[in-house]
Amino acid sequence: MTDELIARAAARLTWVRSRMALLAEVREQFAISRPFAGHRIGMSLHLEPKTAVLLETLAAGGAEIVATGNHGSTQDDVVAFLRDQGMTIFGARDDTLEQHRANVASVVAAEPDILLDNGADLVAGIVAAGRGAQIVGGTEETTSGGYRLRDELADQVPYPVIVINDSPLKAIGENKHAVGQSVVESFMRITNLMIPGRRFVVAGYGWCGRGVAHYLRALGGKVAVVEVDEIKAFEAALDGYRVADVLDLAEWGEVFITATGHPQVLGTEFFERVADGAMLVNCGHFPWEIDVPALRELATGSTEIDTAIERLDLPGERHVTLLADGRMMNLAGREPKGNSIESMDLGFLLQALSLERVATAADTLVAGAQPVPDAINREIARRMLATMKADR
Repeated sequence: MTDELIARAAARLTWVRSRMALLAEVREQFAISRPFAGHRIGMSLHLEPKTAVLLETLAAGGAEIVATGNHGSTQDDVVAFLRDQGMTIFGARDDTLEQHRANVASVVAAEPDILLDNGADLVAGIVAAGRGAQIVGGTEETTSGGYRLRDELADQVPYPVIVINDSPLKAIGENKHAVGQSVVESFMRITNLMIPGRRFVVAGYGWCGRGVAHYLRALGGKVAVVEVDEIKAFEAALDGYRVADVLDLAEWGEVFITATGHPQVLGTEFFERVADGAMLVNCGHFPWEIDVPALRELATGSTEIDTAIERLDLPGERHVTLLADGRMMNLAGREPKGNSIESMDLGFLLQALSLERVATAADTLVAGAQPVPDAINREIARRMLATMKADR
């Protein structure tokens, strides 16, 4: 069975590698310069084919890799393939949340000196273990992780962490366009329902929320936006969306999609008001934007309809449909694809070059969370334009 998994992943990676020209170029450079020689990179990131190409790139640069995935998104064939390449990988598709936490602890226990984090789980583990002095630095992939670094973990991180999500390239290319496209595609794939004419409420008008709203409307959806930041709410209104409080939209929306990075955006008061038959979807990193424990406590019964589709009966002869148990929508369900290959080529080049900066010039960076250096952003933008043949 393991050999079959390895062969399947190898075939999938052949296609993905062929569409990641930016990483292919830097992989050749890293094989010569070896910026990660002598370093152990600890990683917590979705383990799927595009991530595997990033890990190959870091390994080509001399890195020893110790990694785990994120809860619910690990792909077992990719895990088998990476282990076959000599990497230490923890995790499986069906891991419980408790097992996922144990996997993160295993990565921390392996004593990496550079971190590639997603949601700041590794940084939190390093803080708890009192190992901050041994870390050269790291990167953080997400909005949610950036919030944790600047709030919950502020002043507890004595090494530099470059927040990839702060890059305007990631905001535009990955968060707006790739997340927008992949969330809408995943909704259609999992539910087999139409977008045109359906009423959608998007909670959050950051880059991911903008993208989801944009692609829903482009396909004929009726879209309203919930946003607590007045300036972003103003932008959403100028972009032509209905803008209102989530409770005011509870009886209007047919599908509610959270994209905020914050916990309990949809909570008990919302569940008590929401229209019969509404669908609840999350595309944020952590499965906390929909308060699923509160929803289950309120529910009078539940039925699993299909993979990633669950009906929960509510008082008053109402029900809601929860997709993917409130986990990240675009990495849920059968054969999840996540964000587009080209967008992750861009995002992972940001990761690779930022990690190179950490490994070779950490003394040029300040301690704690910080944005991608401007020179890296501009170099990648030039490379991306050339790859896209944008002048033709």
